[in-house]
Amino acid sequence: MATRLRKSRKQRGSRYCGWGQIGQHRASGSRGGVGGAGKHKHFFIRTIKEEPNHFGHEQFHALRANDVQKWVNIKDLNDLVRFSETDKNGKVILDLDKLGIGKVLGTGMINSAFTVKVGKISDSAKNKIIAAGGEVLVTDELNSE
Repeated sequence: MATRLRKSRKQRGSRYCGWGQIGQHRASGSRGGVGGAGKHKHFFIRTIKEEPNHFGHEQFHALRANDVQKWVNIKDLNDLVRFSETDKNGKVILDLDKLGIGKVLGTGMINSAFTVKVGKISDSAKNKIIAAGGEVLVTDELNSE
């Protein structure tokens, strides 16, 4: 059918284009809501059919916060050296557990060699510290032994 003969072309200029007088077929109310509205109410059957696992959670995965709350990159260790301690042999020991840092990630490089004491560390960070002449003490591994 030609576009000029369609009903919608004839209704241009009329206020509601055949959908009644009070703004029917206009806002989201005619759709039952916007987005995921009504999944527990008027669209419940549709939700059960299309997304049977939408509600609830998997029971074997505990709902808890991430274990590592605070982390730091290798490039930031250069600034944190000022919080380090020196042992009797003159070795610089940076205890990140005392600073509240849970993990070291491998972005960047370090300027000097020092011992890093931390709960978790990525492989790339560990390799960079050892390559600079430093040492890594992972407290999670020390506690498990």
